[in-house]
Amino acid sequence: MWDPTTYLRYGDERSRPFHDLVARVPAERPRAVVDLGCGPGTLTATLAARWPAARLSGIDSSPEMIAKARALDTPAAFAVGDVRSWRAEPDVDVVVCNAVLQWVPGHQELLARWAAALPAGAWLAFQVPGNFAAPSHRALREVAGRDRWRGTLAPLLREAPVDDPADYAALLVGAGCAVDAWETTYVHLLPAAGADHPVLSWMEGTALRPVRAALDRAGWADFRAELGIRLAQEYPVRQGQVYFPFRRIFAVARTGARAEETM
Repeated sequence: MWDPTTYLRYGDERSRPFHDLVARVPAERPRAVVDLGCGPGTLTATLAARWPAARLSGIDSSPEMIAKARALDTPAAFAVGDVRSWRAEPDVDVVVCNAVLQWVPGHQELLARWAAALPAGAWLAFQVPGNFAAPSHRALREVAGRDRWRGTLAPLLREAPVDDPADYAALLVGAGCAVDAWETTYVHLLPAAGADHPVLSWMEGTALRPVRAALDRAGWADFRAELGIRLAQEYPVRQGQVYFPFRRIFAVARTGARAEETM
Protein backbone atom coordinates (compact mmCIF):
# COMPACT_ATOMS: atom_id res chain seq x y z
CA MET A 1 0.00 0.00 0.00
CA TRP A 2 1.27 3.44 -0.94
CA ASP A 3 1.11 6.18 1.69
CA PRO A 4 0.75 9.57 -0.06
CA THR A 5 1.82 11.46 3.07
CA THR A 6 5.05 9.49 3.41
CA TYR A 7 5.78 9.74 -0.30
CA LEU A 8 5.33 13.53 -0.27
CA ARG A 9 7.62 14.00 2.76
CA TYR A 10 10.36 15.21 0.39
CA GLY A 11 8.04 16.64 -2.22
CA ASP A 12 10.39 19.32 -3.54
CA GLU A 13 13.26 16.89 -4.06
CA ARG A 14 11.03 14.27 -5.67
CA SER A 15 9.33 16.77 -7.98
CA ARG A 16 12.45 18.31 -9.49
CA PRO A 17 13.23 15.38 -11.87
CA PHE A 18 9.62 15.50 -13.10
CA HIS A 19 9.95 19.16 -14.02
CA ASP A 20 13.35 18.60 -15.62
CA LEU A 21 11.87 15.77 -17.68
CA VAL A 22 8.81 17.67 -18.87
CA ALA A 23 10.92 20.71 -19.75
CA ARG A 24 12.51 18.61 -22.50
CA VAL A 25 9.16 17.82 -24.15
CA PRO A 26 8.59 20.57 -26.76
CA ALA A 27 5.03 19.60 -27.65
CA GLU A 28 3.03 22.77 -28.30
CA ARG A 29 -0.64 21.80 -28.61
CA PRO A 30 -1.09 18.13 -27.69
CA ARG A 31 -4.62 16.80 -27.90
CA ALA A 32 -4.31 14.44 -24.93
CA VAL A 33 -1.64 14.08 -22.24
CA VAL A 34 -1.38 11.02 -19.98
CA ASP A 35 0.63 10.71 -16.76
CA LEU A 36 1.27 7.02 -16.15
CA GLY A 37 1.94 6.28 -12.50
CA CYS A 38 0.66 9.70 -11.46
CA GLY A 39 0.84 9.08 -7.70
CA PRO A 40 -1.05 11.71 -5.67
CA GLY A 41 -1.59 13.85 -8.76
CA THR A 42 0.22 16.97 -7.60
CA LEU A 43 2.69 16.84 -10.49
CA THR A 44 0.03 15.83 -13.00
CA ALA A 45 -1.84 19.00 -12.11
CA THR A 46 1.13 21.10 -13.25
CA LEU A 47 0.68 19.70 -16.76
CA ALA A 48 -2.67 21.49 -17.00
CA ALA A 49 -0.84 24.80 -16.81
CA ARG A 50 1.72 23.66 -19.39
CA TRP A 51 -0.91 22.37 -21.87
CA PRO A 52 -4.23 23.98 -20.90
CA ALA A 53 -6.07 22.86 -24.05
CA ALA A 54 -5.15 19.19 -23.71
CA ARG A 55 -7.33 16.45 -22.30
CA LEU A 56 -5.31 15.45 -19.22
CA SER A 57 -5.49 12.14 -17.37
CA GLY A 58 -3.52 10.33 -14.70
CA ILE A 59 -3.36 6.61 -13.95
CA ASP A 60 -1.93 4.88 -10.87
CA SER A 61 -2.24 1.38 -9.42
CA SER A 62 -2.72 2.70 -5.87
CA PRO A 63 -6.31 3.49 -4.82
CA GLU A 64 -4.87 5.61 -1.97
CA MET A 65 -2.89 7.74 -4.42
CA ILE A 66 -5.84 8.15 -6.78
CA ALA A 67 -8.11 9.18 -3.90
CA LYS A 68 -5.59 11.90 -3.04
CA ALA A 69 -5.37 12.97 -6.68
CA ARG A 70 -9.14 13.21 -7.12
CA ALA A 71 -9.31 15.66 -4.22
CA LEU A 72 -7.17 18.18 -6.13
CA ASP A 73 -8.61 21.21 -7.87
CA THR A 74 -7.48 20.31 -11.39
CA PRO A 75 -9.12 19.48 -14.73
CA ALA A 76 -7.24 16.18 -14.90
CA ALA A 77 -9.22 12.93 -14.76
CA PHE A 78 -7.69 10.27 -12.50
CA ALA A 79 -8.26 6.51 -12.53
CA VAL A 80 -6.89 3.39 -10.86
CA GLY A 81 -5.06 1.30 -13.43
CA ASP A 82 -1.98 -0.76 -14.21
CA VAL A 83 0.56 0.80 -16.57
CA ARG A 84 1.23 -2.67 -17.98
CA SER A 85 -2.28 -2.90 -19.38
CA TRP A 86 -2.63 0.73 -20.49
CA ARG A 87 -3.46 1.31 -24.14
CA ALA A 88 -3.08 4.67 -25.83
CA GLU A 89 -6.11 6.25 -27.45
CA PRO A 90 -5.55 7.68 -30.95
CA ASP A 91 -5.32 11.30 -29.76
CA VAL A 92 -2.63 10.80 -27.09
CA ASP A 93 0.26 13.03 -28.11
CA VAL A 94 2.24 13.11 -24.83
CA VAL A 95 2.92 10.31 -22.35
CA VAL A 96 4.80 11.06 -19.13
CA CYS A 97 5.97 8.25 -16.86
CA ASN A 98 7.89 9.52 -13.85
CA ALA A 99 9.66 7.22 -11.36
CA VAL A 100 7.43 4.25 -12.15
CA LEU A 101 9.12 1.81 -14.52
CA GLN A 102 11.67 0.65 -11.93
CA TRP A 103 8.74 -1.19 -10.32
CA VAL A 104 7.78 -2.96 -13.58
CA PRO A 105 9.80 -6.05 -14.55
CA GLY A 106 10.35 -6.22 -18.28
CA HIS A 107 9.41 -2.59 -18.79
CA GLN A 108 11.70 -2.43 -21.82
CA GLU A 109 9.09 -4.37 -23.81
CA LEU A 110 6.47 -1.99 -22.47
CA LEU A 111 8.36 1.03 -23.75
CA ALA A 112 8.71 -0.51 -27.21
CA ARG A 113 4.98 -1.29 -27.25
CA TRP A 114 4.05 2.25 -26.25
CA ALA A 115 6.35 3.73 -28.91
CA ALA A 116 4.72 1.56 -31.56
CA ALA A 117 1.18 2.35 -30.42
CA LEU A 118 1.45 6.13 -30.14
CA PRO A 119 0.66 8.25 -33.21
CA ALA A 120 3.54 9.53 -35.32
CA GLY A 121 5.01 12.66 -33.79
CA ALA A 122 3.89 11.84 -30.24
CA TRP A 123 6.18 12.28 -27.25
CA LEU A 124 7.11 9.58 -24.72
CA ALA A 125 9.01 10.88 -21.69
CA PHE A 126 10.12 8.86 -18.68
CA GLN A 127 12.46 9.04 -15.72
CA VAL A 128 13.67 6.27 -13.42
CA PRO A 129 15.97 6.29 -10.39
CA GLY A 130 19.43 5.02 -11.21
CA ASN A 131 20.74 4.78 -7.65
CA PHE A 132 20.54 1.03 -7.05
CA ALA A 133 24.32 0.83 -6.60
CA ALA A 134 24.30 3.75 -4.13
CA PRO A 135 25.30 3.28 -0.47
CA SER A 136 21.64 3.50 0.56
CA HIS A 137 20.67 0.47 -1.51
CA ARG A 138 23.82 -1.43 -0.66
CA ALA A 139 22.99 -0.93 3.02
CA LEU A 140 19.42 -2.07 2.41
CA ARG A 141 20.59 -5.28 0.70
CA GLU A 142 23.19 -5.89 3.41
CA VAL A 143 20.70 -5.68 6.27
CA ALA A 144 18.10 -7.68 4.36
CA GLY A 145 20.72 -10.37 3.75
CA ARG A 146 21.34 -10.98 7.45
CA ASP A 147 20.21 -14.32 8.85
CA ARG A 148 17.07 -12.98 10.50
CA TRP A 149 15.75 -11.33 7.34
CA ARG A 150 17.19 -13.25 4.39
CA GLY A 151 14.42 -15.78 3.88
CA THR A 152 11.66 -13.20 3.88
CA LEU A 153 13.30 -10.23 2.20
CA ALA A 154 15.89 -11.54 -0.27
CA PRO A 155 13.31 -12.24 -3.01
CA LEU A 156 11.94 -8.68 -2.73
CA LEU A 157 15.12 -6.72 -3.41
CA ARG A 158 16.38 -5.92 -6.88
CA GLU A 159 20.00 -5.43 -7.89
CA ALA A 160 19.48 -3.23 -10.96
CA PRO A 161 15.94 -3.08 -12.37
CA VAL A 162 16.72 -0.22 -14.78
CA ASP A 163 19.04 0.32 -17.73
CA ASP A 164 21.58 3.02 -18.50
CA PRO A 165 20.63 5.98 -20.72
CA ALA A 166 22.45 4.54 -23.75
CA ASP A 167 20.50 1.30 -23.49
CA TYR A 168 17.17 3.12 -23.36
CA ALA A 169 18.24 5.29 -26.28
CA ALA A 170 19.12 2.22 -28.35
CA LEU A 171 15.80 0.58 -27.48
CA LEU A 172 13.76 3.59 -28.53
CA VAL A 173 15.78 4.31 -31.67
CA GLY A 174 15.15 0.70 -32.61
CA ALA A 175 11.43 1.39 -32.15
CA GLY A 176 11.62 4.20 -34.72
CA CYS A 177 11.98 7.16 -32.37
CA ALA A 178 14.24 10.16 -32.16
CA VAL A 179 15.67 10.15 -28.64
CA ASP A 180 17.14 12.49 -26.08
CA ALA A 181 18.55 10.44 -23.17
CA TRP A 182 20.65 11.60 -20.24
CA GLU A 183 21.38 11.15 -16.55
CA THR A 184 21.65 13.59 -13.66
CA THR A 185 22.92 13.17 -10.13
CA TYR A 186 21.10 15.46 -7.72
CA VAL A 187 22.69 16.16 -4.37
CA HIS A 188 19.79 16.50 -1.97
CA LEU A 189 20.54 18.34 1.26
CA LEU A 190 18.29 16.61 3.78
CA PRO A 191 17.85 18.29 7.18
CA ALA A 192 18.82 16.07 10.11
CA ALA A 193 16.22 17.50 12.46
CA GLY A 194 14.29 14.49 13.75
CA ALA A 195 15.07 11.28 15.55
CA ASP A 196 15.25 9.27 12.32
CA HIS A 197 18.06 9.47 9.84
CA PRO A 198 16.77 11.49 6.86
CA VAL A 199 17.81 8.91 4.25
CA LEU A 200 15.80 6.31 6.18
CA SER A 201 12.80 8.64 6.07
CA TRP A 202 13.35 9.14 2.33
CA MET A 203 13.51 5.40 1.66
CA GLU A 204 10.32 4.75 3.60
CA GLY A 205 8.44 6.56 0.82
CA THR A 206 9.70 4.25 -1.94
CA ALA A 207 12.35 1.52 -1.65
CA LEU A 208 11.28 0.27 1.79
CA ARG A 209 7.62 -0.22 0.89
CA PRO A 210 7.99 -3.93 -0.02
CA VAL A 211 10.05 -4.56 3.12
CA ARG A 212 7.50 -2.95 5.40
CA ALA A 213 4.67 -4.90 3.77
CA ALA A 214 6.48 -8.20 4.31
CA LEU A 215 7.20 -7.76 8.04
CA ASP A 216 5.02 -7.60 11.12
CA ARG A 217 5.13 -4.51 13.33
CA ALA A 218 7.90 -5.76 15.60
CA GLY A 219 9.98 -7.08 12.71
CA TRP A 220 9.65 -3.81 10.83
CA ALA A 221 10.72 -1.80 13.89
CA ASP A 222 13.83 -3.97 14.32
CA PHE A 223 14.72 -3.90 10.64
CA ARG A 224 14.23 -0.16 10.49
CA ALA A 225 16.51 0.35 13.49
CA GLU A 226 19.29 -1.80 12.00
CA LEU A 227 19.07 -0.08 8.65
CA GLY A 228 19.11 3.34 10.31
CA ILE A 229 22.45 2.49 11.95
CA ARG A 230 23.96 1.50 8.60
CA LEU A 231 22.63 4.60 6.84
CA ALA A 232 24.08 6.85 9.54
CA GLN A 233 27.48 5.28 8.83
CA GLU A 234 27.16 5.83 5.07
CA TYR A 235 25.64 9.32 5.25
CA PRO A 236 27.03 11.23 8.22
CA VAL A 237 25.41 14.44 9.36
CA ARG A 238 27.42 17.54 8.41
CA GLN A 239 26.40 21.09 9.22
CA GLY A 240 23.06 19.78 10.45
CA GLN A 241 22.18 18.01 7.23
CA VAL A 242 22.90 14.93 5.17
CA TYR A 243 24.30 15.18 1.65
CA PHE A 244 22.38 12.58 -0.36
CA PRO A 245 23.49 12.07 -3.99
CA PHE A 246 20.72 10.60 -6.12
CA ARG A 247 21.26 9.51 -9.73
CA ARG A 248 18.32 9.58 -12.13
CA ILE A 249 17.99 8.43 -15.75
CA PHE A 250 15.87 10.27 -18.32
CA ALA A 251 14.65 9.70 -21.86
CA VAL A 252 12.41 11.72 -24.15
CA ALA A 253 11.44 10.08 -27.43
CA ARG A 254 9.45 11.28 -30.41
CA THR A 255 7.70 8.62 -32.41
CA GLY A 256 7.59 8.32 -36.18
CA ALA A 257 10.05 7.70 -38.96
CA ARG A 258 10.76 11.43 -39.48
CA ALA A 259 11.03 12.29 -35.81
CA GLU A 260 14.79 12.77 -36.01
CA GLU A 261 14.20 15.97 -37.97
CA THR A 262 12.40 17.64 -35.05
CA MET A 263 14.68 17.08 -32.04
